[in-house]
Amino acid sequence: MQQFEGKTVIVTGAARGVGRAIAEKLFERGANVMLADADEAKLQATKKALPIESGRIAGFTCDVTQKFGVNNLIAATIDAYDQIDALITTAPDFERGDPMTLPVEAIDRAIAANVRSAFLLSQAVAAKMIARAKAAEKEKAQGAIVHVSALSGRLSSPEVAAHAISCAAIDQLTRSFAATLADAGLRVNGVAPGGILTDALRTALAGDPQLRPSLISSTPLGRIGETTEAAEAALFLISDAASFITGQILVVDGGRSVLDPVAATNL
Repeated sequence: MQQFEGKTVIVTGAARGVGRAIAEKLFERGANVMLADADEAKLQATKKALPIESGRIAGFTCDVTQKFGVNNLIAATIDAYDQIDALITTAPDFERGDPMTLPVEAIDRAIAANVRSAFLLSQAVAAKMIARAKAAEKEKAQGAIVHVSALSGRLSSPEVAAHAISCAAIDQLTRSFAATLADAGLRVNGVAPGGILTDALRTALAGDPQLRPSLISSTPLGRIGETTEAAEAALFLISDAASFITGQILVVDGGRSVLDPVAATNL
């Protein structure tokens, strides 16, 4: 199924977790994929795992919390593939700690990496999409943006306060851009994964033997999710199948967010 053949997609955080799964799925479905990440070593490892001789995979190491890095990423993408059809940003995890013990610098870092980056990227990519439409004398631009946050942005998770606060902000940023860009013809949506087997969750599971059974028992589907399952949600939202969807946050959590664990134990 070459659903994205001829399309160019930027994926940030592409060297790990959900971001890497998204990049791999896009490549499988025919897209030109610009992998972006601040970790050069992991980015190169991701590129090597894909058949780069096809010419449909490129990588760019940059700091997307800064305009300079964002502008260079966009320039590199256009230089490689002439256009940008979609942007998918992913939010990296940050240090654990509740709001009373976290240093303010931890919040600053999370906001910069997750919210500031998504804000700058959305501004810049949307501007390019709109300019492309004007150059072609089209009334509406074409393109889609997806911001991947996390379930912790909508459920109280004090032990991961920095990440949770930044993810809640990402979801609101998604809605704001969706409302602003709808008239131009651009769609902006979000994905909020929860209970997905990322490297961060693997580390947490290894350090706490009670976490796995607790997580599974609080998930109605009764298992931990795979990064590919969150990736599929992001691909759906940038596809033509989601052409009348904007401003929505698609939760991919096996049902955790709809379960009241207190009520369940008292049935």
